[in-house]
Amino acid sequence: MTAQVVTTVAELAPTPGAAGTRVVVMTMGALHDGHGELVRAARLRAGSSGTVIVTVFVNPTQFGAGEDFARYPRTLDDDVTLCSEAGADIVFAPSAVEVYGPAEGFGPNAVTVDPGPLGDILEGASRQGHFRGMLTVVAKLMGMTQPHIAMFGEKDYQQLVLIRRMASDLSMPVEIVGVPTVREPDGLARSSRNRYLSEDERRIAQVVPRALDAAVAAAADGAQAAVTAGLAVLAAEPGASLDYLAVTDTELGPAPAAGPARVLIAVRVGSTRLIDNRAATVGT
Repeated sequence: MTAQVVTTVAELAPTPGAAGTRVVVMTMGALHDGHGELVRAARLRAGSSGTVIVTVFVNPTQFGAGEDFARYPRTLDDDVTLCSEAGADIVFAPSAVEVYGPAEGFGPNAVTVDPGPLGDILEGASRQGHFRGMLTVVAKLMGMTQPHIAMFGEKDYQQLVLIRRMASDLSMPVEIVGVPTVREPDGLARSSRNRYLSEDERRIAQVVPRALDAAVAAAADGAQAAVTAGLAVLAAEPGASLDYLAVTDTELGPAPAAGPARVLIAVRVGSTRLIDNRAATVGT
């Protein structure tokens, strides 16, 4: 069955007295099978009586100066096909005016969500204002779609942690569920930005999962050993420019002396910036 495409909040309003679990998957479009996995997971959580909504909105407020908002691919017809095949009921593809209101809704006096200190590290240090824009649009889309559950991929791990924190701190009545990263056969995390890579750049980009593998394997000897091992792999590939490689606890705090942790990486290959992460265990 083809998913219904709607563009306004009025079309999304749940039927009064409607039963069933309402699950949302938020995307910026240009969908791939990583998104398909999110939709399939949402379908399982919603069950046959629930509703799965996929939002497709390229959010202008989370792109920084010089980033690729205009370049970001818009492929709505293909996105609807993927969503339909994965089990979505509704694709919500609003305009910027529907989401933010008149043009002044983008301005400096607009009410936004402050990500706090976690929004200033890692991705936030490299992309100032990104998480303020991301959390603000997620909060708005939560209000528009009114879900019981929202599914987000672990590939954007800092985003997932911040959304969970926002939902908890602002008492949002929604369960935030993380879905494991979907990978290509060569280990590269599936991403809409992978399509920007040339054949040679794609070969270079494989250093990202290799560096993560090395860091995870070395984590038994401590967080610094994990970082050192990952950096050694990256140093052998001059075509990759490192932004950061870090080991944190599972909530993006300082790395533990021992216990569950996360290894996070950002690398630029050509003009394309790639991020990835893996779970790790520090210490023995």
